Amino acid sequence: MAEGKRAWVFNIDDERQGMARELAPGITTRIFCGEQAMLSVVRIEPHARGKVHSHPEEQWGLLLEGECVRIQGDEEVAMRAGDFWHTPAGVSHGIRTGDVGATVLDVFSPPREEYRKAGRGFGA
Repeated sequence: MAEGKRAWVFNIDDERQGMARELAPGITTRIFCGEQAMLSVVRIEPHARGKVHSHPEEQWGLLLEGECVRIQGDEEVAMRAGDFWHTPAGVSHGIRTGDVGATVLDVFSPPREEYRKAGRGFGA
């Protein structure tokens, strides 16, 4: 938290904030959990690949910086900064980068239980 700010004010670039989690080699996140929703600030290095997975929570993602390929169901779509997507509960999805890395803001509702604690991986 920046000097003089309230406990409910955060900064996306402050690596001290949020709960850190390594999702896969080259993919890390900082998680901010509320009662009904969860934010995850995901940093993806160049040439990284996330495991295709699914979970019972609804997910929205916003590509803040960089480029990536969003994998969802049987589709793979090239994304650029400013693009965002919706993943309904139970739909398989993943992400990968090429020569350029990416920063993604994910929003989950309800919060993912496995992301309420530090750890590794995409969860159960």
